[in-house]
Amino acid sequence: MQQRRVSYSNAGLENKMREIRSQTATEAALLKLITDVRDHYANERPLVVGIHTGGAWVAARLCEALHWDPPATLDISLYRDDFETSGLKRSGTTDRMPQQLNGERILLIDDVLFTGRTIRAAINVLFDYGRPGGIDLGILFDRGGRELPTEPTFLGESLGEEGVGRCKLCGPEPLVLMTPDSE
Repeated sequence: MQQRRVSYSNAGLENKMREIRSQTATEAALLKLITDVRDHYANERPLVVGIHTGGAWVAARLCEALHWDPPATLDISLYRDDFETSGLKRSGTTDRMPQQLNGERILLIDDVLFTGRTIRAAINVLFDYGRPGGIDLGILFDRGGRELPTEPTFLGESLGEEGVGRCKLCGPEPLVLMTPDSE
């Protein structure tokens, strides 16, 4: 697989990134995720909730492919537990969430699963809206490395050995999985 190197700007800082999953490979993982979700929810439609930023992109693509209503989105920045190392950064907005959850089935979507702490924060946000009837987790890429007992219900691709380093979904068009370039 030929790896592409690109520069991107993040908060004014230039970072060199290396592609670890091309647009084609990312689309294949997304198609698997969409197919699994479609098959599971053949007779019902959950409330789809994407975690900003990459999870919101994946959730939007999933809902579009399944001809479902646009997803709700969550900003979990105030619920993170890494303020001391990362600082407080707003990641986006919470949008299209119902005022109250009362037994709704939730399909929570994120781009990359690693320690499980982002998912824990998102679940805390969801419970501030009430009591979901159940939460399924859809993940595009799984890095492994859990610190919390969190596993996806639906998974696009497990990165295996390649998942040990930092990675970031870049998008929204095209969606490509990148890692910091060590060269």
